[in-house]
Amino acid sequence: MVSKWSNMTLQLEDSLTRALGRYLDNWRRNTTKAEQTLDNTMAEENFRNVVGYLIVMIGMFAFIVVAILVSTVKSKRREHSDDPYHKYIEEDWTAKLQQQSYVINNPTAN
Repeated sequence: MVSKWSNMTLQLEDSLTRALGRYLDNWRRNTTKAEQTLDNTMAEENFRNVVGYLIVMIGMFAFIVVAILVSTVKSKRREHSDDPYHKYIEEDWTAKLQQQSYVINNPTAN
């Protein structure tokens, strides 16, 4: 009984697949040469538009990345030694380094 149902399912699947295939083939044959030419032209134009769009998007992304990198590099170069915050850090680090070197040179200083 089970094999009969599975066989029937396979036959039904095959017949529906063939019917749909025939319908689609007939539908495709009904298109004229002008329609096929138009479809081909539209596909080519759409592809050209996609390529142009991708070029523009990648170019904008590259420009933004380069601008961010350049501005970051320039902002690092503009660090002035007369900046109060910079002087505070420099003096603080220098004092700590001198203190550490004094402790290392004079271990009995404490």
